[in-house]
Amino acid sequence: MLDGHEKGTYDVGLVGLGVMGSNFALNIADHGYSVAGYNRKEDKIKYLSEIKSAHHQIGMTQDLQILCQMVKKPRTIILLIPAGDAVDSVIEELVPFLETGDLLIDSGNSHFSDTDRRNETLKKRNLLFMGMGMSGGESGARHGPSLMPGGAEEGYERIKPILEASAAQVGDSACVAYMGAGSAGHYVKMVHNGIEYGLMQLIAESYDLLKRGLGLQAEELHSVYRRWNQGVLNSYLMEITADIFRQKDDRTDRPLIDMIADQARQKGTGEWTVSDALNIQVPTPTIDAAVMMRHLSAYKEERQEAEGCLHGPDKFLKKEKEQFLNQLERALYCANIVIYAQGMALLRQASETYAYHLQPQTVARVWKGGCIIRAALLETIQSAYTADPDLINLLLAPPLTQQVETRQADWRDVVVAGVESGIAIPGLMTSLAYWDAYRSSWLPANLIMAQRDYFGSHTYQRVDMEGTFHTRWGSD
Repeated sequence: MLDGHEKGTYDVGLVGLGVMGSNFALNIADHGYSVAGYNRKEDKIKYLSEIKSAHHQIGMTQDLQILCQMVKKPRTIILLIPAGDAVDSVIEELVPFLETGDLLIDSGNSHFSDTDRRNETLKKRNLLFMGMGMSGGESGARHGPSLMPGGAEEGYERIKPILEASAAQVGDSACVAYMGAGSAGHYVKMVHNGIEYGLMQLIAESYDLLKRGLGLQAEELHSVYRRWNQGVLNSYLMEITADIFRQKDDRTDRPLIDMIADQARQKGTGEWTVSDALNIQVPTPTIDAAVMMRHLSAYKEERQEAEGCLHGPDKFLKKEKEQFLNQLERALYCANIVIYAQGMALLRQASETYAYHLQPQTVARVWKGGCIIRAALLETIQSAYTADPDLINLLLAPPLTQQVETRQADWRDVVVAGVESGIAIPGLMTSLAYWDAYRSSWLPANLIMAQRDYFGSHTYQRVDMEGTFHTRWGSD
């Protein structure tokens, strides 16, 4: 049973009081809104009860029916639970206690196709549904995440004041906006994560060049990344990278980074990005390379065996340190631009394919604060799309074109240095290859088409006339 003052008095319901859910509940309550929280496990409820303060209007229950009774009508209930079957299970449990016009928001990392499916199912039950990407981790959930909601626009207008209050703030703008119809919110978050994979891979490659190539140790690496973070590479990922190199291991007092196994894990969102990019035929080679390198890192035993029998250069860079540091900074900046260009190109095509009606300048604005890929570069990206909302590729925006062109000589030198030293830098190399291929009006694909026609009669097109052609290759 409910106490009388609780029934129908809470502004929003929140299912899932784990790390993200508890912190987001506190965030919402910080801004004067009341939250009815649900979790099956008593320890999660107890934990939130202990850390919330007297001014936080947060009620809690282990019963979904009671949760629904606690929330004002029409109800808004946010799900912050692991993606997959758990989301479907909770939705099915909730539906009997909901009424026409109630709104469900899935804020987990759900695959966009699941979001579309759930949207169609709930629409038949006269319920509103939204998929909302959330980025920023534990700290973001508590103090202001980047939020990417999509789906029922009517639902967004209802929850908008709460989301704007709770999102990260950059200047006078909240890092939240309606992304578009259907699964637009989760798709944008997926691409965000794909870009994140690429940026992390680039930083890892720069670390390899500095550690094995120049012999820099943790304290000096900290100084390098801290300095870079004060310039054009300013970003959240650069900031935390600098911090990582200062962390000591409690057990050995050595730099903690040196005690961490070189096997990268992943939750799949990068793979989803690559998979759908292939599906809708958008090249994202730098993100592809980042996913591939995480897979390759898992083959630790094979790599150890291969190192003993596959020989190459000595991995020492024959470079003057300060000059190379400046070159590497410039190369990283160019490759960062390319990764964002690939991600935004994917969003552009997905918007058309899936009828999302995304606004690229809005996406860039929402990513400027709270999220993992926030960076000073996004200010330039937002400005580029504001100046030309129909921009087909970021590399064609004059400010970004100029920034790459003035740095590309150093970018090429860094790639050559990596090749000559035998240090794998696929992200930097692939980004440069993308730049060179994209700026080329001619590519050797005509030979590929000739080969296809030769062995499979797949036909080809000519440059001098319309139509489709086939040749009996090798005939006298």
